[in-house]
Amino acid sequence: MSVDPDVSAEMMAQAWNDPRMANLLYHDWEASTYDPKWSIRYDERVVKYAKDRFVHAAGDSGWPYARSLEVGCGTGFFTLNLQRAGVMKSAVVSDISPGMVEVAVRNARGLGVEVEGRVADAEKVPYGAGEFDLVIGHAVLHRIPDVEQALREALRVLRPGGRFVFCGEPTGSGEAVGRRLSRAGDWVKSGAASVPWVGPRLNSSPAANGAARAAQLRDVVDVHRFAPAELRKVAVRAGAVDVETVTEDLTSRWFDIPARAFEAAMGERNLGRGGASFLNQGRSKLSDFDTRVLERVVPERLFATVCVTGFKY
Repeated sequence: MSVDPDVSAEMMAQAWNDPRMANLLYHDWEASTYDPKWSIRYDERVVKYAKDRFVHAAGDSGWPYARSLEVGCGTGFFTLNLQRAGVMKSAVVSDISPGMVEVAVRNARGLGVEVEGRVADAEKVPYGAGEFDLVIGHAVLHRIPDVEQALREALRVLRPGGRFVFCGEPTGSGEAVGRRLSRAGDWVKSGAASVPWVGPRLNSSPAANGAARAAQLRDVVDVHRFAPAELRKVAVRAGAVDVETVTEDLTSRWFDIPARAFEAAMGERNLGRGGASFLNQGRSKLSDFDTRVLERVVPERLFATVCVTGFKY
């Protein structure tokens, strides 16, 4: 395995026992390849996906929020698509990883969306009290060591009556299933590589193959898995009111992880419009089925992800 020259052995030694350092190093390494790796795009399909996820958790009243803050923004997926959907007027994107913030701001610029980027730790947000109308995050709380403190900070920077919305947080069941499906995704890629007309087209960049020292931190950046009831309690202890959770992703997760692995391996050009359309429609239909049907009859602990929302008193 080759070594990332920007990550020293001393930094790695610290990262194994420090989730903040692990997340910083890992996501700095992953920033430049994150969107293609997870097949993240910024088309109308994804705008609808982000909007639907937000509405499922928090409804569609109060739009547009005047000013929002995203913590753990990654490459900007949640904020940029919600802003394009009309959820907020102006936005700040923040992340502990400078590399991720840089990519998020660059993505915004490419989409003609104006955002402010800020490197920030979610447990110590560098903004004053009451500066935001909305605080959001997507798949971030499970990587923060002190979730209750992060929610206190979200509430501190919200104006009275402001709302927070965190989506895409893994449940215990979701994490276990996700790991199995990730292995299935690897199996799909290796199987595809043996198909004569597919194998030569697969992406094989060094970053995709994990050829960096920081890539070894993949299994230590996730700190928590959430039972919906426990996540509600954490938010209440942090000081939130009217706290609610909703669950998502059951059959859609079974389909999505192997599909994303194959999609990322093939690349958008090789996959073609027909292949991309098939995968997108599969995700959308199963997600709707999970939300409209299974959420009413299946215990919440069995779903893969949970969203939590609440207000500042």
